[in-house]
Amino acid sequence: MITGQLKSKIDKLWEEFWTGGITNPLTVIEQITFLMYARLLDMNDISDEKKALRTKQTFKPRFNADQQNIRWQNLKHIESADLLLTTIRDQLFPYFKSSAADNGNSLFAEFMKDAQLMVQKPSLLVKAVTMVDELPLDKGDTKGDLYEYLLSKLTTAGINGQFRTPRHIIRAMVELLDPVATDRICDPACGTAGFLSVAYEFMLQKYSSPAGTFTEKNINDKGEKETQTFYTGDLLGKHRKHVDTDMFHGFDFDATMLRIAAMNLVMHGVADPDIHYQDTLSQRFTENHPRAANEGFDIVLANPPFKGSLDEGDVAPELLRMVKTKKTELLFVALILRMLRIGGRAAVIVPDGVLFGSSNAHQQLREELIERNQLEAIISLPSGVFKPYAGVSTAIIVFTKGGCTERVLFYDLAADGFSLDDKRTPINANDLPDAVSQWRAYQKLVANNASSKAIAKRFGDKTQKAFVVDKADIASQKYDLSINRYKQVVYQEESYAAPKDILRELKKLEEDILNDLCELEGML
Repeated sequence: MITGQLKSKIDKLWEEFWTGGITNPLTVIEQITFLMYARLLDMNDISDEKKALRTKQTFKPRFNADQQNIRWQNLKHIESADLLLTTIRDQLFPYFKSSAADNGNSLFAEFMKDAQLMVQKPSLLVKAVTMVDELPLDKGDTKGDLYEYLLSKLTTAGINGQFRTPRHIIRAMVELLDPVATDRICDPACGTAGFLSVAYEFMLQKYSSPAGTFTEKNINDKGEKETQTFYTGDLLGKHRKHVDTDMFHGFDFDATMLRIAAMNLVMHGVADPDIHYQDTLSQRFTENHPRAANEGFDIVLANPPFKGSLDEGDVAPELLRMVKTKKTELLFVALILRMLRIGGRAAVIVPDGVLFGSSNAHQQLREELIERNQLEAIISLPSGVFKPYAGVSTAIIVFTKGGCTERVLFYDLAADGFSLDDKRTPINANDLPDAVSQWRAYQKLVANNASSKAIAKRFGDKTQKAFVVDKADIASQKYDLSINRYKQVVYQEESYAAPKDILRELKKLEEDILNDLCELEGML
């Protein structure tokens, strides 16, 4: 957990950039990311050096003999501010680019080609290096929270409808899907990788037990049983290679976001996440990432852009065959369906228009979700959830690829634990825990093959926050998924006095007022 002292250091570092003339939050985070990356490179090199001494094995150093001056342990001791600036600008950043070019599979290979030092003031760079050196990057449980705190300072929305999804909303969506250690998880519009980093945190908590104990596990490998011992404090240990290299996949067409996304996951503890520069709606996505584009993932978590410019000629034909439109919110849902394997699940934030839009494309997509897949839940979010970025009304849709929908669980979420104005201050009212709890109760009934009568008994009251609607009822409404279409509002009958009685009371009040005024006049 990040402490108040550490927050103060980040705030001070942020203020230094601001007063130094760098005011764009994305640029500030990007520049801090570069410095963190430089320090992490040196930390990893030092770790490998110590390991090599212990094991008497050789390793390939990250820095050649003539590059030792750009290692963090040497950079931070440069006393001249001007020399520090020229060394980082003219040697360290070219090293980033050359190392990316030499190793096309490295984490930052796709994103370091255009890396630039935006700090122009030597004094600012000295302060930034000093402060980054004081950050606890050697503590895995702290550095992830540290980077999340940095990202929380993003207070502007992008021009293409990009804005940061609140962390507590992401957490609820991850809990709805409840991923397991063998899943492949993707966000096709990952931004800063908020969904992926929260999913990793969820996995750490799910696969952890009291530290300090050991347990024997029987593992059936190719029909042969063998006994292994695992440290129960980290039950992800036996899946670590998958977690580090193949569990988390993110795509975006903003190189700055991708640099931040990659660093975000690394800071949380994922060694080599699969983060790529790619417009996932384009035909090139299919050509460059055929496995990812076609049934490649077990879970997709996303809050894709709701608007933005789109070249229809560049959109993958497979998506246009599913839903012919230029609207990105519809195309992304179609894309996610294509990216999921059969039986794969998704939780996606969409604007309300997707749920009740009357165009052919809207109806076509909803029919696809219901008739040829399993649309499982619609969780209606209050319109202030994304303030101050946007006031648009949204919902979370949960679906599984393949099969056919029998019924849909609706949940009317009225509060998320924060005020719905631009300040978004914490409040007591919060429906998110109940929404997850109701979802789990519904899923348990479905998993136990409960009868329609039993499900209706538990979730049939449409006046409650959580209720189910049968597929036939939805189909009869042109697949309208607006919660207001099905939710029943109970109106309480109000009784009023007769108009003559009300007038009589008013006249009596007027008389009392006049008498009081006359009494006051007499006293004067």
